[in-house]
Amino acid sequence: MTEKNAYHVAPLFLRLVIGFGAMQHGWAKLSRGPAGFEKLLIYLDIPFHHLASLAVPYIELLCGLAILLGAFTRWVSVPLICTMLVAMFTIHINYGFSSIKTIGLTANGPLFGPPGYEINLLYIAGLISLMLTGAGMLSVDIYRTKKTISDWSL
Repeated sequence: MTEKNAYHVAPLFLRLVIGFGAMQHGWAKLSRGPAGFEKLLIYLDIPFHHLASLAVPYIELLCGLAILLGAFTRWVSVPLICTMLVAMFTIHINYGFSSIKTIGLTANGPLFGPPGYEINLLYIAGLISLMLTGAGMLSVDIYRTKKTISDWSL
């Protein structure tokens, strides 16, 4: 594989992690039912909590799938960035930067505290990177726009 080919395959790795992660978050909310997520939103005093409890899991699930497949990557990154920003500024910002906090040790292993905003920033940075570079060669976008590696330049 040439350096030019590697450059255009690189977004695949971001897409796999970000897409799977977003889908997992959306599925976790849906599988427990939107009522539990709505209670969290009410507690956080989020406006339109009922609408958000229905919309956010589907945004994460469907946009995550689109990212994973590399379909309309630049467009579907925007709602995911918005959900990350809301989560960061309403929940995670209160717990500092680090996404992993060891708060104790038991006979069963370490206890971890609530995550900080580090993971939100990582997701946002990855999504912005995909918005700037595109989905790469191994994506639906490449087939949708009928581009080939010779159409791309470094």
